[in-house]
Amino acid sequence: MKKNILFIIICLTIASCSSTKNMKRHSFSSEEIKSILNADSLKPMRVYKITNQADSVLLRAKSSYINPNPKDSVLKHFVNRLYATVTDSMSLGVGIAAPQVGILKNIIWVQRFDKENFPFEVYLNPQILEYSEKKQVFREGCLSIPNRTDTVKTRAYAIKLAYDTMEAEHKTETIEGFTSVIFQHEIDHLNGSLYLDHLEKEVADSKIKD
Repeated sequence: MKKNILFIIICLTIASCSSTKNMKRHSFSSEEIKSILNADSLKPMRVYKITNQADSVLLRAKSSYINPNPKDSVLKHFVNRLYATVTDSMSLGVGIAAPQVGILKNIIWVQRFDKENFPFEVYLNPQILEYSEKKQVFREGCLSIPNRTDTVKTRAYAIKLAYDTMEAEHKTETIEGFTSVIFQHEIDHLNGSLYLDHLEKEVADSKIKD
């Protein structure tokens, strides 16, 4: 009996340690926490730009999963600061991704032009499950690419999106039109891609057709 109890205690200890390690892997690093908490939640963060070599390296890195824990105070603080950044008068974007402020986690804010009053909404771990064959053409700019806009012709008209909410709910929905472009643009950032990559692909494809 005593051996069985000891075995159960050991198993629970191992499981607890494993769970703790997974939580750490799925949350912010110590450096990220320091960057997030160096100011109050209403203060915008510095936007990383491709014109800065160190910034550019980070913008090309792939972001990782974030644990959608509604009790995570650091996550809440960061989400608020990311919102303050995208709505700041110095930025004024229609979307922003965590890597654009130096945090390599799968978190984005998107302005929903397909909803009443065009609200900004936050999405954790967004993934595009399906792209429509139908394309759309829009002129895009980027907070991380200063003083430039370009016409992108490769965006899908509609996407099927999966994501986690701040309340740890997992959801899917289909999004169309310009709002889908914003999602595609911001999710590209999470994969270390920029809209400029789509321009290069368009040029390459045109050469193949020629």
